[in-house]
Amino acid sequence: MHGASSPGRRRFLTTGAAVLGAAASAQLWLPGTARAAETPLPDGVFSLGVSSGDPLPDGIVLWTRLAPDPLNGGGMPDRVVPVDWELAEDQRFRKVVRRGTAQALPAFGHSVHVDVRGLRAGRTYWYRFRADGQLSRTGRTRTAPARHTSLGSLRVALASCQNWQHGYFTPYADMLDQDPDVVLFVGDYIYESAPSSAGPRRHEGTGEPYTLVQYRNRYAQYRTDPDLAEIHANAPWVVTFDDHEVDNDWAGEIPQDPDKQPHDAFVARMTAAFQAYYEHMPVRATAFPDGPHIQMYRRLEFGRLVRLNVLDTRQFRSDQVTGQAAAQDPSLTMLGAEQKQWLLDGLHDSPARWNVIASQIMMAETDILLGEGKLWYYDAWDGYQVERNALLEELRSVRNPVVLSGDRHFTMISDLKEDYADPSSRVVGAEFVATSISSNGDQDQAAFHAQWDPLRADNPHWKFIDAHRGYHLFDIDRHGIDAQVRAVDTVVGPQATPSTPAQLRVDAGKPGVRLV
Repeated sequence: MHGASSPGRRRFLTTGAAVLGAAASAQLWLPGTARAAETPLPDGVFSLGVSSGDPLPDGIVLWTRLAPDPLNGGGMPDRVVPVDWELAEDQRFRKVVRRGTAQALPAFGHSVHVDVRGLRAGRTYWYRFRADGQLSRTGRTRTAPARHTSLGSLRVALASCQNWQHGYFTPYADMLDQDPDVVLFVGDYIYESAPSSAGPRRHEGTGEPYTLVQYRNRYAQYRTDPDLAEIHANAPWVVTFDDHEVDNDWAGEIPQDPDKQPHDAFVARMTAAFQAYYEHMPVRATAFPDGPHIQMYRRLEFGRLVRLNVLDTRQFRSDQVTGQAAAQDPSLTMLGAEQKQWLLDGLHDSPARWNVIASQIMMAETDILLGEGKLWYYDAWDGYQVERNALLEELRSVRNPVVLSGDRHFTMISDLKEDYADPSSRVVGAEFVATSISSNGDQDQAAFHAQWDPLRADNPHWKFIDAHRGYHLFDIDRHGIDAQVRAVDTVVGPQATPSTPAQLRVDAGKPGVRLV
């Protein structure tokens, strides 16, 4: 939790952890332990840095991937490589509490996922990896608060949509300065678009990725952004994907362009994309992909302060429709029956003060037709009206629901209404659609407002809209949520100046959001 006291002095000597996608060794690692003679690894095996994720009160996932030649398949020999890891209560590793050895396997790109357990709740820890005498950078992470605590506060950063070709990931430099307890990333970690010389940076490769090696190279390129690497190394992440991690606007097993991607070919592409996603994200073994399927929706608890429900709005959805009447078809689903019931059960049974839904796409209505009538974006929840409206009705009986979304490439903060067809219907919650990290580049602000401001009369639930690049920052306590829209002045260069275009507040027990 933000501002938590310094770690206590108790020292744990137990070893071991569950290692994801690889076998774990029970051997206790001591510096200088001899290894069997092997051809030395190339220099720079930790070029992709370190990260952590999915914090529990007693656990955290630690991640790295060995890749001395990251943009060309990784550059590792075709053999299993032991990777030692250790986690400590101090940055100098004088109080090591857990250590062990993971096996980095060629089949999984020599990625390493270590699920460390037996930790103390609400604590800061430091961690590092060692392979063949090479030492990674030191990472810092935090466990979730104790299960039954509702005191203190939690600082959450919300991010999405980082297109390498549209700009540098400069908002992360400011995010690092804000020191969040957890980073919530709701989709479009990479873009699958072909290389272009139109922007400040160029994608690697010669076209879109389709194979496992091609997706690995694309993820590796994104991982080399210095600001992204720093925030990964200094805060735990909770991630989910949207469409560009596979293919623009895909739904279920249907690609954007089925006339150009036959079903079997697209299934092979999904299989490659999901494995590369797993290999580069700090997620647990529950997310280990099964061919063209991956388990991504899950629930994380931050004491009794916040229950975080992370959705998957891609794998189980019906294909997008293209018209207003079709969007109101009751057979359409965004979540699928099983995930929808899981979400409702988790919302209604929650002991938490705040019930947060991480949705890749916007839930509140966006009416883009000026004046009489309505026109929607059918890839968002507006294209799945019946299921969306039923969920909004359920939120009436949920304690303090808040939806955190991405996808739009601009900030749009709204009241969630029980029935958007009735402007007088009750407010049931709040939604924060975060702007993009870099997608759309340095947008023309005047042109944006000329297009969108006239639509505000048709969308009275919108409380704030803005088109700067950046992210959202939330300070959550039992009384309310203080939200900041954090923006940067540019992403076309590697440095930027941050600002706060807006501050907003959600009060506990009072559905909706207001500017302050």
